[in-house]
Amino acid sequence: MSKKILLINPWIHDFAAYDFWLKPLGLLYLGGLLRQNGHRINFIDCLDPYHPAMPNEGHKRPQRHSYGRGKFFRQVIPKPDSLKMISKNYCRYGITPEIFREDLKNHQDTEIVLITSMMTYWYPGVFEAIKIIKEVLPSVPLVLGGKYATLCSEHAAKYSGADFVITGSGEKQVLLLLKDLFGEEPSCMPDSENLDSLPYPAFDLIRKIDQLPIATSRGCPYRCSYCASHIFNDKFRRRDPVKVVDEIEHWQNKSGVKNFSFYDDALLVNPQEMIIPLLHEVKKRNLSCQFHCPNGLHLREIDKELSKLLYDSGFKTIRFGFETADFQRQKQTGGKVINEELLNGVRHLTNAGYKTDDIGIYLLCGLPGQSAAEVRNSIEFVRECGAKPVLAEYSPIPGTKMWAEAVVASPFDIQSEPVYHNNSLLPCRNSDFSYAVYEELKTELKKY
Repeated sequence: MSKKILLINPWIHDFAAYDFWLKPLGLLYLGGLLRQNGHRINFIDCLDPYHPAMPNEGHKRPQRHSYGRGKFFRQVIPKPDSLKMISKNYCRYGITPEIFREDLKNHQDTEIVLITSMMTYWYPGVFEAIKIIKEVLPSVPLVLGGKYATLCSEHAAKYSGADFVITGSGEKQVLLLLKDLFGEEPSCMPDSENLDSLPYPAFDLIRKIDQLPIATSRGCPYRCSYCASHIFNDKFRRRDPVKVVDEIEHWQNKSGVKNFSFYDDALLVNPQEMIIPLLHEVKKRNLSCQFHCPNGLHLREIDKELSKLLYDSGFKTIRFGFETADFQRQKQTGGKVINEELLNGVRHLTNAGYKTDDIGIYLLCGLPGQSAAEVRNSIEFVRECGAKPVLAEYSPIPGTKMWAEAVVASPFDIQSEPVYHNNSLLPCRNSDFSYAVYEELKTELKKY
């Protein structure tokens, strides 16, 4: 017997949030797999910028960009006690709780709820959603998965109110849970070694598609000390680039979508294996696409051929992970890129047609023990190379190599309270790189 399963994408509670091509990809992959196993799937997206009931509540429709990014609905809410010292407004991003309740009431026949989670410090939005789900659907088992659930599993099990907490990749675990709870034998079990064995995500459940994320891989061949990629994926796996283009073509034909985002950790690594054949296949099929890469891409692979291919193929938003110009810290954090590679990469991209503002270079600030001079020097170096420096505030992540160092460096109790991971706090700031210095740097960057 198939089950009626409700997928929930919860709110974000934070000082700031913007939709940089954000979609609950893992949850919708799970929806596709559950459908393949004969289950009936519904979806409530608390972050839906197109929810028809919101303007009726007096909320102005958020401004959206033609590329598929934009603002969320927003309501100012009380701060958690742990964040009372921050003077900024703390907000719930997404639909109102009243609308969420009404949407839930339309799914009274739900037999199990699956809710995802993203940043560790966004858990208050997850908890609020779980509390309301439990009020409206009190007897329905509720399963929590996603990034927060994986990285802070003990915290989630103790405080979230979920009946089950799943860590890591959820596809097989959810199918086995359905077997335990309902005696449902899975008819289609994915091959974890073959990403193309997964059905497409259930993107048709999205109310209005203005962009879609496409996954070409899982994991990353690098082990950067600040990154959690290896915690979610035990190794680097890639799809067949032709099958990736099959998916792009499928969604374009089905929904007319033109904008696609890549959140892969290693999209450009060994370009002849993935990005080059992928883009040649897109061109061969005459697909009209615009691509966006808000994640930090790998600069090391950028040469003349790849730069031209990216530009000619419609890569409109490109961001690269550089992190710092300090050679010693580059070695300590994983050796992903060095200064000369940034210089060469930017030169190739500029020659291909990209302008300075098109080439965003992420610089980590607020790392444990980091000096203000290191950040300033990195900003200056990126400018000299002809690219745009983009400050990325460091957020400590449990389980990473840098975590122990962050615990020692942070003035906050980041071990027991995940809201202290919030990058708005600069959780590992120090007397040299203070919040005031950070604000000063941000103001300077806005002038350019």
